[in-house]
Amino acid sequence: MVEVRKRTNYRFTFGPWNISTGADPFGPAVRKDVAFAAKIKEYKKLGFDGVQFHDDDVVEADLDHAATMKGVAKVRRMMENEGLFPEFIAPRLWEHARTIDGAFTSNNAAERKYAIERSKRAVDIANALGTHDIVLWLAREGTYIREAKDPIAAVGRIVEAINALLEHDPHIRILGEMKPNEPMDMAYLPTPGHFMGLTYRTADPARVGVLIESAHSILAGLDPSDDMAYALWHGKLWSVHLNDQNGLKYDQDKTFGSVDLRRAFNTVWVLERGGYDGCIGLDVKAMRTTRQANQTRHLANSRAMFLRLLDVTRGLDEKRIEAFRAERDYESLEMYVLERLMGK
Repeated sequence: MVEVRKRTNYRFTFGPWNISTGADPFGPAVRKDVAFAAKIKEYKKLGFDGVQFHDDDVVEADLDHAATMKGVAKVRRMMENEGLFPEFIAPRLWEHARTIDGAFTSNNAAERKYAIERSKRAVDIANALGTHDIVLWLAREGTYIREAKDPIAAVGRIVEAINALLEHDPHIRILGEMKPNEPMDMAYLPTPGHFMGLTYRTADPARVGVLIESAHSILAGLDPSDDMAYALWHGKLWSVHLNDQNGLKYDQDKTFGSVDLRRAFNTVWVLERGGYDGCIGLDVKAMRTTRQANQTRHLANSRAMFLRLLDVTRGLDEKRIEAFRAERDYESLEMYVLERLMGK
């Protein structure tokens, strides 16, 4: 029997990139850009508590230390005025001209050095902003053709980069956010399980865990709830990005629960029953044709879906579930869950 722990009072976060213009690789912007300060003012209105950041969301990349800290102080005041906290910082290495062939796994030693130094700067930004969590989305750590890099050396270089960050600051935690493809055709460490195997070879495994995104698990042909359960067993699920995905195509970041309600329920079920106490991050995009006035509804809707599914999860009769399991009466158990999802 799964032990049901004390109920968590979940805190909700999203990144400023989730309020977007709707531009994609196949077409231009369809909504006006929203200024960063205006986005920050939307958080509390939508019921959110914290902000996820890339390093260059906070301050322009490659500034000197003094200019960087000045910019960070401005953003910190902005957040404090709104009653928000920073959840994490993620170095946006995948968009820089010096890391087009990968950052930590580039064949070019100078580019690998730049990636590590910029990541150390992201750690400094995190400290100044008030968080110790660093997310590594290894977006370009892979290849378009496998012969382009040495895959064994590449894994070692990722570990070397993580170790450099752990050594840079003894208080930070590293959260790997794995994805099997896009933008690279074939990624190294494509799933959370791959990354967690690597964590135990780092200099301080206790400070290296994962952030799991629903869509990334689905793109790997896996169920997000199973990925999250596995990470919870290891004590390494430190953040989540909840969204939905309509099949094995590009990363859609659809509203949580909008494609597969049962799958979304399973995710909430595992987080609640597994004692997850991290933030509920919503990494979702508005539909491209959404009008300017409605451009934050996908965020509010995703939060509402989580809370409604949480009510369903908390309202289930544990004794009935255990009785169904004991009798291997999974047909009745399934109908019990479906009826609750339908409000019966």
